[in-house]
Amino acid sequence: MDSRDKHVHLWKSFSYALTGIKIALGSERNMRIHFFVSLLVIGCSIFFSISKQEWLFVIIAIGGIFSLELVNTAIERVVDLVTEDYHPLAKQAKDLAAGAVFIYAITAVVIGSIIFLPYFFRWLI
Repeated sequence: MDSRDKHVHLWKSFSYALTGIKIALGSERNMRIHFFVSLLVIGCSIFFSISKQEWLFVIIAIGGIFSLELVNTAIERVVDLVTEDYHPLAKQAKDLAAGAVFIYAITAVVIGSIIFLPYFFRWLI
């Protein structure tokens, strides 16, 4: 494989990844919720001129929730592909993946609260 083929392959893999994100945004309600909340958080970050360190936490929280939601969606799709019948292990797989997203979402809310509540209260006063 010459270097040109490697670049084409790299761009194809980016294309597949972007397609996956587009599919999730188009078909998954929770992904759209995370997307709109992320836009709100970015807007607040700009409005309050948060520090570089705070931006790092915001970016990690947003990136983490999107990544976990994509993994959760992938697990749900694979389980659905394997069986349409109810199976306790299939339910556990889906519940475990959803639980991971939920824990990270709570973590992101805590991070957001620590960062934004002081700004919000100063803004009110």
